Amino acid sequence: MKTTAAIIIVLLILLGFNSFYTVDEGQSVLVLQFGKILRTDRQPGLHAKVPLLQQALTLDERILAFDGAPQRYATSDKQSINVNYYVKWRIADAADYYRATGADELQAGQRLNPIVSDALRSIVNAHTLEALIGSGQGDIANSARQQANQQTQKTLGIAVVDVRITGIEFPDDIRTAVYKRMQTERQQQAAGIRADGKQQAQVIKANVDSQAQVIRADAQADADKVKGEGDAQAAQIYSQAYGQDPEFFAFYRSLEAYKKAFGDSKGTIILKPDSEFLRYFGNPAAAPAKH
Repeated sequence: MKTTAAIIIVLLILLGFNSFYTVDEGQSVLVLQFGKILRTDRQPGLHAKVPLLQQALTLDERILAFDGAPQRYATSDKQSINVNYYVKWRIADAADYYRATGADELQAGQRLNPIVSDALRSIVNAHTLEALIGSGQGDIANSARQQANQQTQKTLGIAVVDVRITGIEFPDDIRTAVYKRMQTERQQQAAGIRADGKQQAQVIKANVDSQAQVIRADAQADADKVKGEGDAQAAQIYSQAYGQDPEFFAFYRSLEAYKKAFGDSKGTIILKPDSEFLRYFGNPAAAPAKH
């Protein structure tokens, strides 16, 4: 009896655990009964179901990605190119996704890949090689995403979030022409940038030269003004000194002349002993005053 009771208790506990399931953020849960979908729960939290008869299948609705196999396409002008790409996708409708793929991520990628590949093919087939190069890979990938998304949402319950082209390889005979064209375009851009830079440099140099001339003119004007004021003050001082003591002023001027004449100690001057220039070397008091 005790063993039977214990078994019953364990069974009740298992049934209790089997009666509930949880839904987390970024998930959806399909409630199945005999393989048929009863409902889809996306509200996070704890939910109840009939134990044993119903099963809860949890699906991840976050963004998933896969790398597509490299594909060879032909342009409208019959040029072959190899395209490498990858795809980002997520579950848009859990029920449709389960019916189409059995909730198998690998099977979903296998069915999604040819849809995206066909979308890329139709876009490449509709353009010339020159148009594809000029339009840019982003425009091609965006058009492929829109075209593939219309089909995958209807048939697979999948939303194609993004298609990115990771590389376009050209045949050898075309690759050289493409590289030359790219080189020419870059050279033209570089030449334009250099020309703009040279023009801006000339404008800046002209402005700097103009400002420098103005600064030099202002500085010269200030210097001339200060020099003129200094010369005027010096002349006034000389005049005042001469008026107060003409003899001392003459003596001072003679000392300045001696300093200039004999200061470097390198020259030789031949003068008479009674020369006026040497009058203060003898008896300056006896020398006649010069007014």
